[in-house]
Amino acid sequence: MARIALITGGAQGIGHACAEALKEDGCEVVLWDVKEEVRDAAEALGGTGYVVDMGDPAAIASAFDAMEAEVGVASVLVNNAGIAVGADFLEMSEAQFRQVLDVNLVGVFLATQRAAKAMVREGIEGAIVNMSSINAQVAIPQIAGYCASKGGVMQLTKVASLALAPHNIRVNAVGPGSIDTAMMAAVNADPAAFDRAMSRTPLKRPGTAREIGDVVAFLASDKASYVTGETIYVDGGRLGLNYTV
Repeated sequence: MARIALITGGAQGIGHACAEALKEDGCEVVLWDVKEEVRDAAEALGGTGYVVDMGDPAAIASAFDAMEAEVGVASVLVNNAGIAVGADFLEMSEAQFRQVLDVNLVGVFLATQRAAKAMVREGIEGAIVNMSSINAQVAIPQIAGYCASKGGVMQLTKVASLALAPHNIRVNAVGPGSIDTAMMAAVNADPAAFDRAMSRTPLKRPGTAREIGDVVAFLASDKASYVTGETIYVDGGRLGLNYTV
């Protein structure tokens, strides 16, 4: 029987690439996204799609109820859904800051907790993979909420890994660098901005969504059976760079 893999933010970009990689590894995929296109994206992979706002606790609980009744309990959870709101630090509103944390951090906590409860109840030795970012460590003043949320995801990953280790449920995270997705579209469209980003990337190119998906699939697989509480940075060497030319 195929493992069920739930991927949030799965309609496009990194989330969809994660779903493709997990599908190739034999999982039945369930995609959640705030966008209606999630249903078609899931259907194309032979899976099931649900429209879910990861910033709404009631919506998250309802979607878990529906998924578990209609598809089953997930053995793999990929907490990929995330947003970024840009604003000058001195001008960012409390509402903007909370909006990002509600999706990127609180939503990850709620989904992790609910999925883990089901895994424990069903005796499933599952895997949870959270999407952090190099911005867990690299600060950008114009996206304070995003940086704070991704740092929180990194630490939440460690906390959950310790809490769930007695149940043989592994929890890890992936920290992408500059990845060629819609979130990087503005940088790609500005040659000067693109050159600045690549000057901080030793491999001198953006990563692809599938390169992130493959690492997620590895962490969800038995090949990573002794890995838990870790954040793997997939950033073309950026975090190791301590100078710019």
